[in-house]
Amino acid sequence: MEMDTHTPAGQGLYPHHRCKTLHLVRHAEGFHNVAGKKDYNEYLSYNYLDASLTPLGWDQVDNLRKHVQASGLSKNIELVITSPMTRTIQTAVGVFGGGAYTDAMDVAPLMVANAANSGRPAISSLNCPPFLAVKLCRERWGIHPCDKRRSKR
Repeated sequence: MEMDTHTPAGQGLYPHHRCKTLHLVRHAEGFHNVAGKKDYNEYLSYNYLDASLTPLGWDQVDNLRKHVQASGLSKNIELVITSPMTRTIQTAVGVFGGGAYTDAMDVAPLMVANAANSGRPAISSLNCPPFLAVKLCRERWGIHPCDKRRSKR
């Protein structure tokens, strides 16, 4: 295969205006992570079925949200794709959601208050990109209950 020596440096196969930039974010710390670090067998416990974020995980979410906002990155995000796992949805909504929600808003919240017993306030769906939960985005389909998700209900 012969290289095209006439293509300017930095230009790829497709015109830049037709390309999308992907940013991949792993979920913040979940309760299963803490338990599994102490005792690997805890990953087999149904106490961590579709585990949610720990308080430290929420701090990680808050810090990433501040970075995304301060860098201006949030202005260019067109779509947020997440797996349907509780911890990944909490991370995605916490980082890329619309901020604080009040009952006076005319739209439904993106995340309700105290979702998955998080103790967190509701998050607004205003001024944020659309979200899409895709089952195939799951990290793994293993035997650990923490990697199994809750029903849609």
